[in-house]
This record gives sequence, C-alpha cells and structure tokens, in this order.
Amino acid sequence: MLITASAIVAAVPMLTYLLIIWRLDRYDPEPFKLVLQNYLWGAVGAIVFSIIGSVLFTYIISFFTPDKTELEYYSTIIVAPVIEEFMKGIFLFIIVVNRRFDNLTDGIVYGGAIGLGFGMTENFIYFVSFGESIGGWVAIVIVRTLFSAVMHCVSTGTFGAFLGTAKFKSASSKILLTLAGYSSAVLIHFTWNATVSFRSTAPLGFIILGITILIFISVFLFAVAGERKIILKQLKLEAGIGTIPIEHLIILSSSKRNISGWIDEKIRKIYISAATTLAFRKMQSEKSKGASKNSYLEEVNIYRQFIKNILETNSGRYE
Repeated sequence: MLITASAIVAAVPMLTYLLIIWRLDRYDPEPFKLVLQNYLWGAVGAIVFSIIGSVLFTYIISFFTPDKTELEYYSTIIVAPVIEEFMKGIFLFIIVVNRRFDNLTDGIVYGGAIGLGFGMTENFIYFVSFGESIGGWVAIVIVRTLFSAVMHCVSTGTFGAFLGTAKFKSASSKILLTLAGYSSAVLIHFTWNATVSFRSTAPLGFIILGITILIFISVFLFAVAGERKIILKQLKLEAGIGTIPIEHLIILSSSKRNISGWIDEKIRKIYISAATTLAFRKMQSEKSKGASKNSYLEEVNIYRQFIKNILETNSGRYE
C-alpha cells in the first residue's frame, strides 16, 4: 500500500509540472517525445549514475573524514550537488546538438524535464524509506513535492538555459557559459541542501528557494516572449518577399494562430509548424558559420518553398 501510494504521489505531480512547462513553451514547443526522453534520463539514468558517483566520492572522502556524522554531512552538502548536477547535465550535452535545441527557452524545458524526472525517482525513494508514520509521510510528501523536487527542476533547468544561450556563441564563450551554468546549478542545489539540513536555517532555505523559483519562472516567461519576437521579426521579412500573406504575420506570432477560421483548417497546424520552423532556421543561420550556416540556409529554402506550395495548392488557404 505504501509503495503504491508513494509511486502515485511521486509521479503525478512531477508529470503535471512537466506538462505545464511544455505547454508554456507555446510559440515553438519542443517535441513531447524528446522532452519525455529527457525526463526519463533524469528518472533513471541520472539517478543510477548519481548513486554510483556519490558512493565512490563518499568512499574517497571517508579516508580523510572517518567520523560518520561529518561524512554524512559532506556527502549531503557537497558531494550530492556536485555529482547529481553533473549526471543530470550529461544528457543536455547530448540533446544540445539537436536542431530543436536552439535557445534559452529550450534549455529550460529540457533541463527542467531532466530535473523533474530526477525529482520523481528521488521522491519515491524518500517516501518509501522515511514514511514511518502517516503524519510524517504526508509532511515529507508536501515538502519534497513543492520544494525539493522543484529544486532539481530549477537547478538543471538553469544549467540548460546557459547551454541554450551558449549554443551559437564562440568556443571560449561556450566554455565560460557551460561552467557558469554548471556552477549555478550546483550552487542552487548546495544552498538548498545546506540550509534545510539544520532546523535553525531551514526557514531561510525555503525563502531562498522560493525566490529562486520565482526568478526561474520569470526568466522562462521572458524567454518565451522572446521567441514570439523572433517569429515576428523573421516572418516579417518573409511577408515582404511574398512567402506568407502580410495579414498572417501577427496571427502566426501570437495565440491567434490557435483559433480556427483564419485559414483552411486542413492546413492550419502544418502551416503554423512550417512557418515557425522557418523563422527559427533563419535565426539559426544568422548565428552560424561555415557548413552549419549552409545547412540551415538549405532548410530555410526548403521550408520557404514548402509554405508557398501549401498556400498555392490549397484552395481555401486563407480568408
């Protein structure tokens, strides 16, 4: 009974958070299949490697700190943030090469998904291990669902944001932003673990994490608004050369595009997807060099022609 209840309350809130983050990325949403892969890495891969890494590093530290209480302190405060943020972040280095990963917003979505997956599994372990009484179990569920697991989302989402920002930068900037992102993730994790490990500083930990979450959400919403500006800017140029009708410009860069009636419903979704991808491929081509730039420009031409074709061949293309 405890295991079943723990599994449900560990999974449902984290999957709900995941859907909220994914839906908030409304202008250029990432493929949910790809988001789910990141979530599963956090839930399984990152957990397994974090356990192995933590055990190994704690064993090494034990040679210098034989006292068990002190060793546990170092393991929680120092080892856990350093190892766990590294293991969670590994998958971001794999996904960042994907063409869908092109800015700060994408980094937040993918990193946040990894953190939520990690938080889900870690919550389940805690719920099963430390639920000695109903009251104690409920208290752990509330704290970890609203704070501890969300901390993992924020920390890895922050790392992802830095990687998204770094994608089209110079090599030296990539290194600096990557180190800054990882350090920020570790700092968020470290601050939470350090403060809530002691009753006297726990209230401060909740306050600091609460402020951090608000900042994280604000940055995310600001980044999403930035994607709208990218679409508007790039498609304005396309309207100028006749790729899309000028009257579609505002619609395609706002929530109006999800309302039926402005174009034949048979092509609305594919038209929105193609126009959005065209806008971002144009942005990517502007920030790239060499073979990468040529590759993006090739896709720009493909999507541009595709849009022209569906608008020209569909008799009810717009009203």
